Amino acid sequence: MNKIIFSSEDERKYALACLTFAKRMSLISDDSLDAVYDRCNKENENRKKKLENNETVYGPVHLSPMEYLDYELTRFKLDFVSESDKVNYDFKPIAKKDMKAYYKANKDLFTRYNRERFFFFEVKTVIYKKIREEEYENEINGILCQLS
Repeated sequence: MNKIIFSSEDERKYALACLTFAKRMSLISDDSLDAVYDRCNKENENRKKKLENNETVYGPVHLSPMEYLDYELTRFKLDFVSESDKVNYDFKPIAKKDMKAYYKANKDLFTRYNRERFFFFEVKTVIYKKIREEEYENEINGILCQLS
């Protein structure tokens, strides 16, 4: 039984699309909301055991299902953007010219408080990850179109 309450139907669809993509990338084996609830309970049990063993627990001691879902969706995106070995996906190559084009098109992202811009070489890792983020969101949007 689904015990995750969303604030809107769009939020629910976005979460389902992210879970579908995570399953396609082999990050999870079950993309249902019931499985999220089960993984949340398992995570809470692990945190409880760590506390009982006087081990350090990072973050909250107990996660609500919605907090756990947010944690999972964030982790999936970070794994994708960082091209983690856990991710089963054929990443598109990012050419230096694409990175420079992104840099030029998004100058406001690479400007210091005094309107001085960072040099390209200073932010190329950030640019690379921003382009990967766009790729991730494009995949999610494709899944959302299929769900509609």
